[in-house]
Amino acid sequence: RETLIAMKDRLVTVFGGSGFLGRYVVARLARTGVRIRVAVRDADRALFLKPAGDVGQIAIMSCDVTDAAQVRAALTDASAAINLTGILAEGWGATFDGVHVQGAGNIAKAAADAGLRALVHVSAIGADPESSSAYGRTKAAGEAAVREAFPTAVILRPSILFGPEDDFFNRFAGMTRISPALPLIGGGQTRFQPVWVVDVAEAVVRSLEEPEFAGRTFELGGPRVYSFAQILEYILTTVRKHRGLVPMPWALAGVVARFGDLLPGGMAPLTTDQLRMLKRDNVVAEGAEGFAAFGIRPTPVEAVVPDYLARYRAWIHRPRDGRAGN
Repeated sequence: RETLIAMKDRLVTVFGGSGFLGRYVVARLARTGVRIRVAVRDADRALFLKPAGDVGQIAIMSCDVTDAAQVRAALTDASAAINLTGILAEGWGATFDGVHVQGAGNIAKAAADAGLRALVHVSAIGADPESSSAYGRTKAAGEAAVREAFPTAVILRPSILFGPEDDFFNRFAGMTRISPALPLIGGGQTRFQPVWVVDVAEAVVRSLEEPEFAGRTFELGGPRVYSFAQILEYILTTVRKHRGLVPMPWALAGVVARFGDLLPGGMAPLTTDQLRMLKRDNVVAEGAEGFAAFGIRPTPVEAVVPDYLARYRAWIHRPRDGRAGN
């Protein structure tokens, strides 16, 4: 039986391929032998992806997904596309509506017009038209735009990603270097289902391989659900440090978030919109299709995170007589 990936002369365009998930998707896709075009806002910052494939296998091009003409150009001669674009905070000219809705719609419409065989759209758990956060609402609107223009698209909704370059475990582990305490925002009760970035990248590629996934939506979470407090406790145990966990009421967190709103996109430790997202659990919905459909057994946090958090550890120095030193 012929699958898309088995056809080595095929070209797949990956929008947003230089991001955290993107680098793993491109590397996994390169191993299938297809040619890859990575379409990103800043082509120079994506050049590091080229060694992931053979000579000439991976091409980089500049593309603003809010510009329909640029999106169409990025899909020239492609047989499939993957949309990984997304932002956690607005700024530097990027808006939630522009990236999550307009950009997603442009990609889906151009893919349909060009007759592409497959489209994978990566959204997020929390995509909901009734969400209190603009992030969640625009993610939902983006999914709707994709479904309208390209009904057979595969939509993937991962929980928070973890991996060596993540901005979640690394952020709080980094805070232990300078802070005597970590904040339990809202009391630390929000639940998360962290998922390994490599597992999500595998699901993205398998979504292209099998026609049976067309038109379906999958929610991707790891094998265990943690409260925010449990995650912080795990980080402290892993980096071997004693730090206080200080409850931060939602009202106080709101003050911090309003200050973050004044900073350029991506530089704020917390924004008001992110705070709204934190008030809602980030876990796979009951009854949702997930990794099992792809034959993937998700990797636990404990199998991966300690390796890359090792650089934050407080090491115990031992003198030559073998006794522990300070």
